[in-house]
Amino acid sequence: MKLLATKVCKKHDLGVHNNLFGGTMLSWVDESAVAFVNEVCHCPNMVTLKMEEVLFTSPVKENNLIKIYGEIVSIGNKSITVQVNARKFNVYSHEEADVCTTRLIFVRLDDDGTPIPIAQHVKEKNPDKVL
Repeated sequence: MKLLATKVCKKHDLGVHNNLFGGTMLSWVDESAVAFVNEVCHCPNMVTLKMEEVLFTSPVKENNLIKIYGEIVSIGNKSITVQVNARKFNVYSHEEADVCTTRLIFVRLDDDGTPIPIAQHVKEKNPDKVL
């Protein structure tokens, strides 16, 4: 998996139980993933179609470092699916522990908001991912 982003959990990111608010994590995951697919697809007009089941496996506390990783799962005609994994990073030991995993599907749009095909050169560069 490719490192997409590193985030620091700050006080204003915490929810009522002093853990990272789940909605903030979802925002981080979505933002990191869309930046990744924009780069992969050579297109700034990629939008989130679907976030599949999200599994939160461990709490995130204030000052924890979160590393968000992603990889292409598949490329369709007009969409791309990515697997995203967020992990707590221990700055002392450099060990990582899963905190959140999901898959997201993005669609390429034209300037009018109509879905259009993923560029052929993207598919050619990732032939093992094309459906």
